[in-house]
Amino acid sequence: MGDIITKFITESGFAMVTYKELIMIALACVFLYLAIKKGYEPYLLIPISVGMLLANMPGTDLMKAATDESAGGLFYYLYQGVKLGIFPPLIFLCVGASTDFGPLIANPKTMLLGAAAQFGIFFAFLGAIALGFSGPEAASIGIIGGADGPTAIQLTTRLAEHLLGPIALAAYSYMALVPVIQPPIIRALTTQKERSVKMEQLRHVSQKEKIIFPIVVMILVIGLLPTAAPLIGMLMFGNLIKESCVVPKLVETSQNSLMYIITIMLGITVGATANAETFLTTQTLGITAMGLVAFSVGTASGVLFGKVMYKMTNGKVNPMIGAAGVSAVPMAARVVQKVGQEENPSNFLLMHAMGPNVAGVIGSAVVAGILLKFFG
Repeated sequence: MGDIITKFITESGFAMVTYKELIMIALACVFLYLAIKKGYEPYLLIPISVGMLLANMPGTDLMKAATDESAGGLFYYLYQGVKLGIFPPLIFLCVGASTDFGPLIANPKTMLLGAAAQFGIFFAFLGAIALGFSGPEAASIGIIGGADGPTAIQLTTRLAEHLLGPIALAAYSYMALVPVIQPPIIRALTTQKERSVKMEQLRHVSQKEKIIFPIVVMILVIGLLPTAAPLIGMLMFGNLIKESCVVPKLVETSQNSLMYIITIMLGITVGATANAETFLTTQTLGITAMGLVAFSVGTASGVLFGKVMYKMTNGKVNPMIGAAGVSAVPMAARVVQKVGQEENPSNFLLMHAMGPNVAGVIGSAVVAGILLKFFG
């Protein structure tokens, strides 16, 4: 009996665990704490954290590739939806079906704020080049600045798949931490007077305009940049079925069941790519740091351009809405709303912030298409 117990203990996962795996398990637990206790985007962070936890438990082989001699691990098969570029466009379809493009159509000038916030991508791209990364690797790192997980995954699987783990984890982590990262940047770059600006109510957007908009965007953007078709096409398709008002079951499925199913599979496999051996490296630390720089610069550039619009409109535009130019929908818009109400409880900026927020989604997909065209 003693030999059996000894053998059981020596062959258990705890006997095989390394210090690097312990670090990753602890990191997964920290993310779970932030998601559950602090409420930082739990729909994203809980699946990612559990995927990271399970993939770093010794002996599980959940990401083991299939061979002629043995079947692959569970996560290996789920991961094919990421590797083959299936999950990110489906997420965009669901986002399109869940998002009102009305604020952007009502105030198209806010598209400039979405464009300005993409500056962080190019800033990080140049920084990654300076650190010695190749062009495709730097492009994949820079896209983190768009705060758009599906876009980061889609681009990285095409340009630098070996970096997918740290890039995807960084992109989704920063998306989840938008409520932590953005407010200090917003407050540092704006005055109390600017943050208190109340904006005029947006004009009514007709249903006809809402139906025409996604069709026009598909034709113009994909016509100019075919490499953006998977993301832009699915985003606009999702919005079109929503605004057409003739396929409510498709809209309901996209907004609920499909969204949550893909989020679970995408999140848990993204977390599973963060194994100890590949994640705890100097290169990963550099990617994580550059991703934070990219996201911070994107937020800052959006706010600074918002200040320009504030001056040009004689104080009619609240510069904070520029922070929503990053494409973390709708988290960034909610942050603007929250900070605005802290300064002025009667201020309602959510719909105004959704304009640049939607523009940021389109902008990051377009930038990804440009990078893919040059480096793909």
